[in-house]
Formats: sequence, C-alpha cells, structure tokens
Amino acid sequence: MTTLFISDLHLEAARPDIGDQFLGFLDTEAAAADALYILGDLFESWIGDDDPDAHYSLIKLALRALVDEGVPVYFMHGNRDFMIGEQFAQESGVRILPDPHLLNIHGESVLLSHGDALCTDDVEYQKVRLLTRDPKWQAMMLGKSLAERQAFAVQARAASVQHGKTVSQEITDVNYSEVEKLLRKHQVSTLLHGHTHRPAVHDLTIDERPATRIVLGDWYQQGSVVRWDENGPVLSTMPR
Repeated sequence: MTTLFISDLHLEAARPDIGDQFLGFLDTEAAAADALYILGDLFESWIGDDDPDAHYSLIKLALRALVDEGVPVYFMHGNRDFMIGEQFAQESGVRILPDPHLLNIHGESVLLSHGDALCTDDVEYQKVRLLTRDPKWQAMMLGKSLAERQAFAVQARAASVQHGKTVSQEITDVNYSEVEKLLRKHQVSTLLHGHTHRPAVHDLTIDERPATRIVLGDWYQQGSVVRWDENGPVLSTMPR
C-alpha cells in the first residue's frame, strides 16, 4: 500500500481545472491509499471556516467521503490557508497536524513541513508570517465580517504577487542552514515539504551523513505527488 503526499494545490473557483483534477485524484488513487497528507496551501485563500463558498464546500464533501471510506487524511497549514480551524476539520474529517510533524513511514523517520518557515532569507515575508500566525491576530480577523475578510484576502494576494516580483528566487527559496538546523533538531535525515513550487529531490550531507530534501510541486499546470511505499518515496507529476 502507498501513502500519498501533496501540497500547493491553491484550489479556487476561478481554476476549476485544478479542482477537477483533485476530485478525480481523491476518487481514484487516493481511495486506494493507506493515507493522504496535504502539506499546506490546499486552497488559494481561506478567510474562515464560516465561508459559504460553494467550491470549497464541494472540496470538503469530497474529503469527507474519502475519510468515510477509511482513508485517513492529514492536513498541515500553509501560508494561504493558515486560518483553517476545527470546524473545517470536523466537516471534512481531516486531522490537522502541527508544522513540522515527525512521521514514521515504513520504518523511516520523515519530517513533514509546509516549508515557508525555512525561507528565512525573505525577511519581509517572515514578518508577515509571524503576525498572521499570532492567535490574537487571527481572532481579530475572524471578528470581521465575511466581506471585510474577503477584501483583505484580495489585497493580501495582490501584495504577495507584487512582493514576488521584487525579490529573487534565491531569496524566496529555503535557507539551507535552516534545513540543516531543522534536521539536526529532530534527528532525522529526510525532509518533505512544499511551498516553493520547485519540485525536486535534493541529496544533502549533514554532519558527514547523507540526508534528503524532497520538495513537492504546485498544481497550477499539473499535479505533483510523492508516492511512498515499502520501496521508498517517488516524486511524480500528474499531467492533466
């Protein structure tokens, strides 16, 4: 049996093609898996579990159906959907994981993360991240009306796009010293994350020992998945 890992789908009603591919993935491959791990940015934005968006409701129902079929689904917050809470978890059946999360799979310890906390060279982004992960800030935001939160999400996305145009790819990628520090802290040699939209398998050497960093891709042009069975992990694309 296979455990599946995905991230950075950025689902939204404006991109039904991504939603259709994800729903098909849930109905077929995911339905036969041991478990599904979603490592953040499942949605393009999330303004609160009370959002009545019909597209998001469809996704919740599909996740619930998968869980009800006996396939556990685990979710980790990303930088786009960090406001997902317990109501969403109850409605969809997913189990919310902390970031990072240590997982034992087929006898190997693997550290899971969304990945944005490792992009420490992007100082401006880290300031925003620190603010938006503050429970007090989130409570303040949830106290606003849906319309106010929707307007904020539009502004935040526009600011994010503009920021991406002003900094280099090296700045927005992970900091390798942070990767090494994280692996040392948790005493593991494998890290699996998303966020950067740069799918690859990186061979590392930490304290004279081999290590691996696996990066999931986004789903804008095609799907990206890590399939992990008794033979180890395989990073693949899923063309539409």
